[in-house]
Amino acid sequence: MSQTEDGIVLEVLVKPKSRVFKIIVEGDDVIVHCTEEPVRGKVNRELIDELSRIFRKQVAMVSGVSSREKLLLIKGASESEVEKVLVRAQSKLTS
Repeated sequence: MSQTEDGIVLEVLVKPKSRVFKIIVEGDDVIVHCTEEPVRGKVNRELIDELSRIFRKQVAMVSGVSSREKLLLIKGASESEVEKVLVRAQSKLTS
């Protein structure tokens, strides 16, 4: 995770074709399980739509369009906001 003047750039690893959409944080790694298949950008659309909803911010893909490793820009977000949301998403899974 790194701060830019536009927001936060977050590195994520995407795992497609999961049963449910979920975010797992393991140390510095953010793993996002998507339900869509990696065909014709379906996973990328799901990833951006869901993260935009979760963060309540505009999310754009910086790199990794055809890779499982992606860099995403969360526009207008601070590092503390992103960390809070990731912790909250993680705690929903464990409760």
